[in-house]
Amino acid sequence: MQILRNDLNLDDFFRCLGAASGRVLLLDYDGTLAPFRANPADAVPYPGVVALLDRIMEAGHTRLVMVSGRWTRDLIPLLALRQTPEIWGSHGWERLQPDGEYNVARINQAALDALVTADDWIDQIELLGGRCERKPGGVAFHWRGLDNNKIAEIRELTFRNWRDHNLGQNLSWHDFDGGIELRASGRDKGDVVRMIIGESGDRAVLGYFGDDLTDENAFQAMPNGGISVLVRPQFRPTAADVWLRPPEELLEFLVRWHETALTALPTT
Repeated sequence: MQILRNDLNLDDFFRCLGAASGRVLLLDYDGTLAPFRANPADAVPYPGVVALLDRIMEAGHTRLVMVSGRWTRDLIPLLALRQTPEIWGSHGWERLQPDGEYNVARINQAALDALVTADDWIDQIELLGGRCERKPGGVAFHWRGLDNNKIAEIRELTFRNWRDHNLGQNLSWHDFDGGIELRASGRDKGDVVRMIIGESGDRAVLGYFGDDLTDENAFQAMPNGGISVLVRPQFRPTAADVWLRPPEELLEFLVRWHETALTALPTT
């Protein structure tokens, strides 16, 4: 583990966590709780993660929130938790509450039309070996596991179509670890953090764990007193406060969070 912020003292942070009136743990999935796989459907959590998250949820001391680029319906089976947590999927376009209430934010018609145009490229990209993922508000083209020539072909094809159809008027282009996502503008993970802050109040302590460039907006949106954690085997420049290598350091940090919050619960 490496602390990236000079003024951060982890012992002080955990003391504040124990004394907090509320706690919120926001977790990305791919690359954070689960290693990347060539087929995203094979990306199951690191050993020990599910059992630990089950304990955190059952203890009731922390609001657990998944913040993922995945479509919510694709994420739930991979998590395999005993209780369904709060999930913000598709980079914040959808929200699933623990009680089952589900909402998708309104996407403007021009963005939806642009996504229909992008759907027309899917057959070409799959012929090159790419994998295409449709989701509310976006489409992602994955190339993990392909050789550099195939990756270059997919990127060039996507960029040419993006330019020729002028999709930048209604969609935003996002590079991620293993592909490209074209997404309706207006929502990102930073927006999710800001909404959670508004719901949680000033006295809650928040932690956000993520790995990818799409998590940087969330790191930057974190409030004073919270902690942002980069989770990945190799370091990269980031706005996060701490860098952890998964899975051992990730599990150690989450165990400390759980134990700190558990001892702060009132006894009966």
